[in-house]
Parts: sequence; structure tokens; C-alpha cells
Amino acid sequence: MCFASMEAAGSRGMGKGASRRRTARSTAPVGALVERVVVAPAPVEQQRGAGRPEAHPQSVAARAVVTVRRRRKEDAKDRFAEQLDALADRVGRSVLLELVSTETDPRKGTPKKSKPSALVGWFDKKDVKAERVVYTAEFAVDAGFGEPGAVTVLNRHQREFYIESIVVEGFPTGPAHFTCNSWVQPTRVSRDRRVFFSNRPYLPSETPPGLRELRLRELADLRGDGTGERRITDRVYDYDVYNDLGNPDKGVASARPVLGGEQMPYPRRMRTGHASAESRVEYPEPIYVSRDEEFEEGKNEMLSEGAIKALLHNFMPLLVSSVSPDIRDFAGFHDVDNLFKEGLRLKQALHDQLFQKIPFVRKIQENSEGLLRYDTPDIIKKDKFAWLRDDEFARQALAGINPVNIERLQVSRGAHDQHGKTLQLPKQSSHEFVVLAVAVHAFPPVSKLDPAVYGPPESAITEEHIIGHLDGMSVQEAVEGSRLYMLDYHDIFLPFLDRINAQDGRKAYGTRAVFFLTAAGTLKPIAIELCLPPMTDGCKRAKRVFTPPADATSNWLWQLAKAHVCSNDAGVHQLINHWLRTHACMEPFIIAAHRQMSAMHPIFKLLKPHMRYTLKINALARQILINGDGVIESGFTPGNVCMEMSAFAYRELWRLDQEGLPADLIRRGMAVEDPSQPHGLRLLIEDYPYAADGLLLWSAISRWCEAYVAAYYPSDEAVQADYELQSWYAEAVQSGHADKRGAPWWPRLSTPGDLASLLTTLVWLCSAQHAALNFGQYPLGGYIPNRPPLMRRLVPAEGDPEYAHLVADPHRFFLSALPSLTQTTTFMTVIDTLSTHSADEEYLGERPDEAWTADPAALAAAREFAADVRRAEEEIERRNADPSRRNRCGAGVLPYELMAPSSGPGITCRGVPNSVTI
Repeated sequence: MCFASMEAAGSRGMGKGASRRRTARSTAPVGALVERVVVAPAPVEQQRGAGRPEAHPQSVAARAVVTVRRRRKEDAKDRFAEQLDALADRVGRSVLLELVSTETDPRKGTPKKSKPSALVGWFDKKDVKAERVVYTAEFAVDAGFGEPGAVTVLNRHQREFYIESIVVEGFPTGPAHFTCNSWVQPTRVSRDRRVFFSNRPYLPSETPPGLRELRLRELADLRGDGTGERRITDRVYDYDVYNDLGNPDKGVASARPVLGGEQMPYPRRMRTGHASAESRVEYPEPIYVSRDEEFEEGKNEMLSEGAIKALLHNFMPLLVSSVSPDIRDFAGFHDVDNLFKEGLRLKQALHDQLFQKIPFVRKIQENSEGLLRYDTPDIIKKDKFAWLRDDEFARQALAGINPVNIERLQVSRGAHDQHGKTLQLPKQSSHEFVVLAVAVHAFPPVSKLDPAVYGPPESAITEEHIIGHLDGMSVQEAVEGSRLYMLDYHDIFLPFLDRINAQDGRKAYGTRAVFFLTAAGTLKPIAIELCLPPMTDGCKRAKRVFTPPADATSNWLWQLAKAHVCSNDAGVHQLINHWLRTHACMEPFIIAAHRQMSAMHPIFKLLKPHMRYTLKINALARQILINGDGVIESGFTPGNVCMEMSAFAYRELWRLDQEGLPADLIRRGMAVEDPSQPHGLRLLIEDYPYAADGLLLWSAISRWCEAYVAAYYPSDEAVQADYELQSWYAEAVQSGHADKRGAPWWPRLSTPGDLASLLTTLVWLCSAQHAALNFGQYPLGGYIPNRPPLMRRLVPAEGDPEYAHLVADPHRFFLSALPSLTQTTTFMTVIDTLSTHSADEEYLGERPDEAWTADPAALAAAREFAADVRRAEEEIERRNADPSRRNRCGAGVLPYELMAPSSGPGITCRGVPNSVTI
């Protein structure tokens, strides 16, 4: 989540479908054919003179082919260090490899090992310019050595280096492949040999005797001892609470509560080993994640290029507003449009003023014009005024950035919520909690909050408000016919409103928006409720209801009410659905996987592509996004209570058994179980693009996980007896989600079906769910009037001083309620980055490493999964071309492609990466 740039604009014009799907990157090193000629076995008479191990009749001559990935860009210091390593290698300070057999020596009872062999060619290839360079090591082992199951590497150079893969050739069993993708530290940093296991998967009980000790030792190293501050070169995985979001050294206002523990439950994050008190690592200082979790060079290059763009995008608005304070607000919609047409070249008079005061601004303008202009968001490309329409406001609840909060209003089922308990919410100005009653999502809506604290729970929306918008139906008929839906942000916001509204330039309500499902299958908004905590008994301002407008004044009041709903929707989207559910809640499962499951474990091999980059991106988020005074607090209405709201949602709403797509749809009343349907569900809004496309990917992931699990676990007993698997899940719950470990709803892990279901949910959250919530942020949210993340004014009532300002100049009043120029451009820059695919992205169904497993059954299942994903993409394209699907096809209507699996680099508003990579 660093600042990054959008890739070349041409990437957006790529063709659809199969033409958009990237081919998997080849694992062959650059220039491999030439290099393999160099390292081919020489005649025996030459081998003996070169110091190569001699192969006796009863021994095996083997060779390890090692692919090392070099940095593409190095400074003079790096190049000098590389030359020193080459010279040291020449005089004997080389890299040593050792083969470890799957068998043990019957006399000693220890694993069979080869003699250490030096990596050949480091000095000779010191000037090779290829990104991947191949070296070799030669071995002579006893004919009874068996199959190589591991390779150990000892780096006696001065610098770390990155091993991509090792292939050991010459054994009767055929080539042994070792997928490494890891940094190997020099002996001056770590004297231990690095261990790499072959790509043959083994359950713990099936581990060959020669590898058992190494398997246990490697896991122990990854767990560490839980003490000490971590070094950047370490590979240790451990847990900690979120105690580094604030910076109390800057003053009380910069302190933030610790997230995690009884006061504010939260998932655990990667431990860095800093003191238990808040100890921040300020960006751009590196923050610890295990060395192999760091971004690869291609990802870092994308982020570095974006940093320049971000600097200019943020520097210029600040400069403009400091020199000319009168344009801190947008004067009209044309000022917003100019961000896309002319960038920040707003007025010639302003230019002249800037050039006179700060001469170097002209040079910035001349050299950076392309970077200063923002790309036009997709939301206004097809219809510049679509965002103003009620149908588009409603459509985005089904096919927008946050399509996971819409819920059906149902016939009352009693006073119990989905959790079977009452909720607890923080009081307005403390961290204490008060018990509140629970209501069902029925009409009229009823608050779950304690009426003794927050006033009468009944909504102010009545039958009289909506009856004229139900196409002749009664309210009862509309409810029973599944025609009424709602976005309810009342209870999540109301307890925090006094603290939000006390902040400068931030104003919010607890909101509800009610929608009617038309005969055409589209939604229309029919009522919006804006609520404030009552200041006095019977306070009329506490609950205001707005309905579709009948005149000019009510039209602008309606637009302001919709903007407040959108602002709340943006906050819930970012703080809860995006960050909490797909970033933070997945981190414990990733940490536990590395601590408890060997790289040889088949389930670890399945999960590995779905864990890529996530720990690093979450660490960066703690530095610049969710930290105190960071991007999220600065850009979203809740401000300094943002993460407290996220912690409340985790405490009261999050539960893993409802994070899968079918369970979530049923919970929200958007679907009912129906065995006759392809996915076992019937959507109550047939044209619900997020759900309809999501079920395609969910089903593909489910079939893949079921087939994979069946290949390794033939019985319930096999699942229960796998201590690495059971330890992984138990630790993710007990340590990673320690504040919820006693909850009764945690899924069991007792049968192959349990395991397949759990894996399906985790893969879904890391891939499709995250993609649906992330990669549309700039295309759909980059035009701020469509979806303001922050509101600065309440909706004036007749008789207020501000009401006259609204009537006199509604355009200017509306824009003054939205973020300012600098807030807007900063937010746009951030979501530009968050919406960008890097060139090294790996998409759902792709496995760039062709040798990720040696199991034919797993490879066959993976091929079928890739085919399922391709078929899903083809179906999504057909749906987007179907005019009967009016929520994704029509004049000015954007297609829904956020679940389309493939994408090129840049901002494409499509593409489902395997993991949470941004």
C-alpha cells in the first residue's frame, strides 16, 4: 500500500477474454541454453584435471544446477561488493552445497549426506548481464545414496543472494526439483546452512526418515523463541498486537489505543520485536517482515516509480492552496473535471503568481505534465452525469466498490441476531461497553443500540414515506415478495458520532438507505434516514428522512443525503470489508502456516501462492495507511476513530464461518438455499453482478480444494492425525485470533470436507473477495462527487444559517461539503496506487513455477482449476454483453469486470490476483 504509479495507459486498452490472460512467466533463466552448454559434463579426462569429483563404478556422479536471480539495478557500492564476492569465491570463500538423502545411514542412524561441493562459475560469470544466472555444483555419492530430498546451502560470500531454483540431475530416480525463491544470508549474518526441500510433498507421517530431523529443525527456526528485536535479514514468524499505530512521542493527540486484547479485540499481526509500548518505524524506514516476504524487485520498481507521481500529485495541490487559499475548495464541477483534463494547471493568473513566487514550479510543470494530470475514472467515461442518477446510486450497491453490505428487509423472525447474543458497543467517549438489544432486519428498521443511551430504537422511516414508490404494492407485499433492501450504517456509526463531529472539518450521520427492487431487476432508492445522537428528549434533528425529490431544493437535499450514505459506505468498505476482512484477519493464518506447516506439506503448497506479499503489504499499511494521522484517518470521515470502528466490527460482527460467499449471501438475505441451482443457491436479485460472478469463482475454488484434499486425505482419521495441519489451524485461532478463541462458531477441522471448506474460504478471501473490494477503487471512486470518502458539512434544515447558503448557491454548497482540493488529490493518489496491478502479478489459476509439486494428481487438479477459471471468465464476458442484465449492460452502464480473473498491469478495473498484494 505504498505510493505507486499506474502503468502505461496503453495497458488499459488490451483486448478482453483470452487475449487479456497473461501467459505464465517462464522459469527458465535468461540465456539458459548458452549457460547450460558451458556447464555440460566434460570428457572424463578433462574432468579429472579440473578437480571434479571422480565417479567410481559404485558411485553416482550428480550435478546441481542452481539458478540465481540477480538484481536488475545495482549502484556502485553493490557492484563493488559483487566483484569482491567474485574474487573471494576465486580464492576459496565459495558457496557450498550439500545433498541430503531421503534415507538414513543404517549404521549411524543419521541422514545420508554428500560431501560439500562448491558452486562453480561465480567468478567467471561475475560480468554476465542476465537477470538469471546458472551455476553448478558437482557431487559423487555412493550408489546406495537414494533419492535427494533436500539441499543445504552455506553462503561464505559477504552478501546475501537469491536462489530461485535448484535441479539435481544424475540420479536413477530422475531430476529432483527444488523450488527455493529465497534469500540466503552470508555466514557473517547466520552460520546455519539453509535447507531447501524437493518439490515432492509429504504429510508429516509420511516424511522419509532422512528428512524428519530437518523438517522439525526448519520449523523451529521459523518459529524462533519469541524474544528479541527482529533484524531485516531474519526469517522468523511470530505474533503481536497492533501497538505501533500511534506515536505518543509527538504528543497525546498522536497516541492511539492498542488493538488486540480485552479492551479492543483485534487479529494479531507480524511481530517485529519492538518494545511492548508503542514504538513506530516511520516510513520509509524498513519495517520487519520475514526476509522472504519482501517484495521482489519488479514490485519495488513499480512502487518507486509511483512515489515520484505521488510526490507531485500531493506537492502541487499543497503548493496551490498555500499560495492561493481561496481555491482550497472546488468552485464548481469544472474544477473537478480539470483534474482529468488539465491536471493542476488551473488558472493562468495562479500560474503567474506561482512562477513569480517559486520559479522552479515552472520546471516541474514543464517536465511533469503527464504525471500531474489524473486519468479519467471509468465511472465518468461512459456517462459524465451517471453519478447524479438515483439508479446509478442504487446500482453501485450491487456492482460497485462495496457490494457486500446490501441486505434484504425480511419478515421479523424474533429478537435474536445471527450470533445468538446481544451486541456490545462503545460508549460515546470511552472504551467501556454497554449492552444493547438486537433487532432483525425487518421493516420498519429498528436499532440494535441501547435505547437508554441512544434514544428510541425505531427508525423514523414509516410506511407513508415509501408507499408511493412501491409500484402499487403495500409494504407487507413488498417485504414478503423480497422487493425491499437496505444499506444500514446506523449502528456502526452512531456510537462514534459525537467524537467524529467534534473533529475539524468532519461531519457524519448514522445512515440508512432503503431500496425497492423494480420489475426490471434494478434497484431504486426510496428513502434515506440521517440520524444524530439526540441532544434532548424528542429532538427532531436526531432523525431526518429524505425521499426522492419533487422540486429543486429537495433535489439538492437529496443529493447531500446520498453523499452522506456514500461516505459511510466508503468508510465501512475500507475499514471493515477491505482492510479488516481480507488483510488483517488473514494475516494470522499466514503466520501460522509458516510456523506450523513444513514447505513439504501439501496444504502449505496449496496455500503458498495465496500468501504472497500479504505480510509485507500489511506492514506497510501500519506505517502509512492505518496509522495515526495516516492516509485512512486523513481521508475518511471517522478520522482518528477509524481503527476503533474497525476493532468494534471485528469484536461484534466478524466470524470465519460466515466469511464464505454462500454463507454471507444467506446471512444478508440476498440468497436462499436451492439445490436445483448450479451453486446450490438462488439469488433473490438475479442480476447481482458481484454475487453472480463471485459464485462462479467460489465454485471453481471449491472444486479445486476438494480435489486437492481428496488426493491426500482418504479418511477423517487422516485429517485428525495430521499434527502439522491441526497445529496450524489451532494456532491461527488460539494465538492469531486470541480474542475470539473461545467463540463457539469456529469451523471444525475433523474431516476432509471440513478442510476443503476451510481452504475454499481462505483462498476466496485472499483472491476474489479482495479483488472485488480493491481494484475498482480508482475507476469507480476516483471521481470524488460520486463517492466522497469524507464529508465536511451536515445537511442544513430550514431555518439554519447554512440553509440560506444552500439555496443561494447549491453547487458551491454541495462541493464545500465534499473533501477539499488537497484532500481530494491526496485521496485520488492513494486509491490510484491501491487499484494498480504490478507487472509481476500472479492471477487466479496461474502457477508461474511449473515445478511447484511433483505429485501428478495435484498437477492434474491444478490444470482443471485453471480451466474452470478460464470458463468463468468467458461467462463473465457473456454476461457483460447481455442487455437483459441492466446492472452491468446498457447506455452509460459500466460492465462488471472486477471478478474477471485476468488482467494486464496498471489500473484495469479487473483481474483477480492469487493473493492480497496491494
